[in-house]
Amino acid sequence: MKFVADFHIHSKYSRATSPLMDLENLDRWGAIKGINVLGTGDFTHPKWFEEIKQKLEPAEPGLFMLAQSDSGIRFILTAEISCIYSKGGKVRKVHIIVFAPSISAVEKINEKLNKIGNLHSDGRPILGLDAKELAKIVLSADENCLVVPAHAWTPWFSVFGSKSGFDTLEECFEEYTKHIYAIETGLSSDPAMNWRLSQLDKITLISNSDAHSLPKLGREANVFDTELSYMGVFDAIKTKDNSKFLSTIEFFPEEGKYHYDGHRLCNLSLKPEQSKKYNNICPICKKPLVIGVLNRVAELADRPEGFAPKNAIPFKSLIPLNEIIAESIGSPVASKKVVEHYNNLIKNLGNEFKILLESTEKEIKEKSLPEIAEGVIKMREGKVLIEPGYDGVYGKIKIFSGQNQNTLF
Repeated sequence: MKFVADFHIHSKYSRATSPLMDLENLDRWGAIKGINVLGTGDFTHPKWFEEIKQKLEPAEPGLFMLAQSDSGIRFILTAEISCIYSKGGKVRKVHIIVFAPSISAVEKINEKLNKIGNLHSDGRPILGLDAKELAKIVLSADENCLVVPAHAWTPWFSVFGSKSGFDTLEECFEEYTKHIYAIETGLSSDPAMNWRLSQLDKITLISNSDAHSLPKLGREANVFDTELSYMGVFDAIKTKDNSKFLSTIEFFPEEGKYHYDGHRLCNLSLKPEQSKKYNNICPICKKPLVIGVLNRVAELADRPEGFAPKNAIPFKSLIPLNEIIAESIGSPVASKKVVEHYNNLIKNLGNEFKILLESTEKEIKEKSLPEIAEGVIKMREGKVLIEPGYDGVYGKIKIFSGQNQNTLF
């Protein structure tokens, strides 16, 4: 069965997250977006876990559905955990996504983690726990759990981050590296950037939204054609089988908020070669630059740009529909006009992924405006111009510039 999955999201119990991120709204918005399988997120939080147990009921093996819902949306048990600890003479800050195949496995994980830190404080708990030790705890709960480094390249909180990460997975996970089957590429990198590292050839590259609000769901996602079950997903990821794991849906990485180097407070954005010219020191405030993902990938890469491994899982770079509409009509993303056009397109043409990937220019034009239809087609063709993001500032993307900066895969 072919389906779209977004595994990494957050609930209303996570900091800086919309209070609307509850199971009922996630179920509704999953259908709007065209997502078939959603991560629950935050299963370590006691109140959220209680809601999961009360409101979800078993569906296919290892998957769950909202009770009395006919949306068809399935949920898979996931959580993100922030590990902050010292190793190798440095402070490490590594975020990990955990997948669990059952409620009982989650209960075992939560019981052990509750002895280490405060699980009530945040949907994404901060624990003074070595990432290797977290892997040990998770896999001891159930060998079919998945341990996946989250947004693997972001500077501050990731396995390869320039500020607090490692140069290899082995440095981080040691003997448990053999159980690390995937990494999440994050919004500021795409698979092509990761293909430059031979150390990742056996690692599956997954993509997720890390959504903190409903409209952000599915801004990155994964497309499978396999059994609709937890083990179907597990096996497709573990084996890196591109007949079962068909593709990922990506941000244009330049739009991510850590693509370039720079300093937000100094309003300074730099390409890696410019940073090198300044010895990675901000020429304005004289403090170290925040080294972004593009630079960090180049630092660890052992292959040239453009290299593609055999049997690599392909990807498509998309722009969220509301952003396309906003630029097409010259209104803010959250404006009433954008919302009206968005809702009208969903009502008449189906879910967002169908509109972005399948609807014809004529169909979109008939149900909205010629400018919106043109924007979708330009996005598909990669005819976009992007001012890259840096140091926590999202990149700015323009469609109506006539420039062809990126080519979709």
